[in-house]
Amino acid sequence: MTGKLPENVAYFARALRIAGVPVGPGAVVEAVEALAEGALGERDDVYWALHAIFVKKHEDSVVYDQAFRLFWRRRALIEKLMAQMSPVSPGGDSTPQKEEAGALRVAEAFAPPKREDDEPPRELTELSAQMTVSDRETLKSRDFAQMSAAEIARAKQLIAGLSLPDDRVPTRRFQAAHQGARIDPRRTFRRSLRGGGGSIDLAFRERAEVHPPVVALVDISGSMAEYSRIFLHFLHALTEKRQRVHSFVFGTRLTNVTRSLRARDPDDALALAGRAAPDWEGGTRISTALHTFNRIWSRRVLAGGAVVLLFTDGLERHLDGELSFEMDRLHRSCRQLVWLNPLLRFEAFEARASGIRAMLPHVDSFRPIHNLAAMADLCAALSPDADRKSDPRQWLKKAG
Repeated sequence: MTGKLPENVAYFARALRIAGVPVGPGAVVEAVEALAEGALGERDDVYWALHAIFVKKHEDSVVYDQAFRLFWRRRALIEKLMAQMSPVSPGGDSTPQKEEAGALRVAEAFAPPKREDDEPPRELTELSAQMTVSDRETLKSRDFAQMSAAEIARAKQLIAGLSLPDDRVPTRRFQAAHQGARIDPRRTFRRSLRGGGGSIDLAFRERAEVHPPVVALVDISGSMAEYSRIFLHFLHALTEKRQRVHSFVFGTRLTNVTRSLRARDPDDALALAGRAAPDWEGGTRISTALHTFNRIWSRRVLAGGAVVLLFTDGLERHLDGELSFEMDRLHRSCRQLVWLNPLLRFEAFEARASGIRAMLPHVDSFRPIHNLAAMADLCAALSPDADRKSDPRQWLKKAG
C-alpha cells in the first residue's frame, strides 16, 4: 500500500498498546492488508475492520473506541501530535467532548514521550519504587473510570492485597480440639484401648467454623462495564483466598463465570469470563437475570448463610412487578444482601428511578463501589460486628 496510511495504522496500534490493549506486530500487518483491499468505503467500515483485528477482549472495546475517535476524528489535536511522530492522519470534527471512561489512558498513550536529548543530563539518583502515603490516598479516592493505565495496574495490586474480615460461622459438624467442654466419645475410647484400658485419656471436640459462601451477581451492561471489570478483579482475588465464592455476570442473560475466575492469572480469568458472556456491554435485564438465578442456582450456592453482592446501577428498562418479587425472593434466600451501586459516587444521587425504588426495600445494605476506598469499606462491612444500623429504605424517604 502506498501513501501514509500504513504508517498511521502502525502508530495507531502502538498507541493502543501503550493504553493497555495487547496489539502485536502480526495484527498490524493484518490491519494494513485489510485496508489495502479497498472494500472499506466509509469510516465506520474502517472502525469495525480495525476493531475486529485489534480488540480481542470485551474490556478493551471502551479504550479502542476512545483511541479511534481521538486519532481519526479530532484533526486539530492529531496534527500537533503527528507532526512529531508520524504523518497527519485524516481528521474530522474538533468539537470538545465530555470526558468518558478510558479517556485518560488514551490521552496518555497519544502523548509523545520525552527524548533524552531534550533536557541536559542530570545526576542519577536512587529512588524507592514503593508508593508514598499521599500517592496511596490519592489512588484510593480516584474513580475507577478515570484512572490511567498505570493507575489501574497499581489498583489491581492493591485489590489483591485487600484483607477480608474473619466472618467464620459455626456449623453442625465437629472437629478435634486440644481442650474444651465437649468430650469426643469415639476418640476417647480409642485412646483408652491403646493403653490397655487401664486409664482414660479424654479427647475433646468443638464445632467447626467456616467462612460463609459469597455469591456475586455482576451487571456487565454498557453503563457498568468500566466498573464491573475492576470488580471482577476483586472477585478473582477473593476466589484465591476463599473456597466458596460463586460469581455470575448478567446483561440480557445470566452467565456463571465461577470456573473462569479460578484461573491463576487475573487477566486470563477476565478474558475467559468475557468469552463466556456473549452479552458483555449490551443491554440490562435485571429481573430476567434474578429470575434465572432464583430458579436454577439459588439452592445450589446460597446454602450455609451466603452473603450476596449485587453489583448493578438498578436502571432496569423493562420494569414490572417481577423485579420486586425476584428481589424479595433473593433476600429471603441469603443471610445478607448487599447492593453495590456506582451511582452513589454522585453527591446529588436520589432514588427516583423506578427500578431502584423497586429494589431498595429488599436489601440489607446499599453501598458505593467506584474506587478503592469504597472497596475497602465493603470488606469492613462484611464483618459480623459491622454497623448495619443504616436502613437502605431511608433513600426512598429522601426521594419521596
